[in-house]
Amino acid sequence: MSAVQQFTTRDVAPSERARYWNDMAALRYAGSRVEAAYGEFTGRMWSWNIGPLAMLRPRTNPCRVLREPLPSSEHNLILHLQSRGHGTYSQGTQTARLEPGDAVLCSTGQPYEINLSHHETLVVEFPRELIERSVGALDERLVRRLPGTSPSLRIFHDFLLSLWQQGYREEHHLGWEEEVARLFAGMLAMALHGADFEQAKRAEPEMASRVRAIVEARLQDPEFSVLHIAEACDISVRAVQKVFATMGTTPSAYIQERRLTRAGEKLLAYPEATITRIAFDHGFNDSAYFTRCFRRRNGMSPREFRALREDTGEGSPQS
Repeated sequence: MSAVQQFTTRDVAPSERARYWNDMAALRYAGSRVEAAYGEFTGRMWSWNIGPLAMLRPRTNPCRVLREPLPSSEHNLILHLQSRGHGTYSQGTQTARLEPGDAVLCSTGQPYEINLSHHETLVVEFPRELIERSVGALDERLVRRLPGTSPSLRIFHDFLLSLWQQGYREEHHLGWEEEVARLFAGMLAMALHGADFEQAKRAEPEMASRVRAIVEARLQDPEFSVLHIAEACDISVRAVQKVFATMGTTPSAYIQERRLTRAGEKLLAYPEATITRIAFDHGFNDSAYFTRCFRRRNGMSPREFRALREDTGEGSPQS
């Protein structure tokens, strides 16, 4: 097993940073190159190989990434899991836009393009045969957004983050790499099946889908309530309550849950944003009330939540 390697543009002259990055990336991620604004590119990347898994963890400012196919990797797949920022992934005629927590599978046998904001991603290239037997219709799953709302994908994300912490340990028992590869394959299969379930949920009755969309669009409005949903849908408040009852919740509980979920994502995606700013951006006009609600849901304050994730690797790959 190789140790984690890293490189950064920090000490490179601005005019040479993109060139330096591409030279280094070519050694670890052959076939790829980055295009960025002249003199403005900055980046840091960690790389680590575990048996058949070639793992990368790049963190850069906005850029465009291109990858050309290599004959030696035509039977490989590559997973991109968006930890921070957003990205648009295109391969062939397919395109997937990822937000924090989302993931996508691409084939290394065809060229593809990624347009990224300031971001951090988890990238794993692996042989297709690792999951081919346990996941049907694999080609149909390529360049299809795997939603971060899926519990299965969140578990898989946590697994990858915790796995990175082991890269700084010197020794593991015999056979550890093969066991990790099997775990990776099993958990990725679980995440793909979970995405199927999320897709089925999106096929729910039209009114429920409409109600969900209205809530998502109005989360930042502190005055938003079930009355506004009823008016937007031209139905009674009682009818709105029945829609939420079929979802196993109430309007107020669902709205608050979505606000807290999105706020938690932003706490990690934008570490420079204040907690008060995040609270106001998600419909809370009182930061103290936001903190109480967040603590009740997560068992810790927003500040503790952000610090814990950073300590366990989501804020920084180093132990």
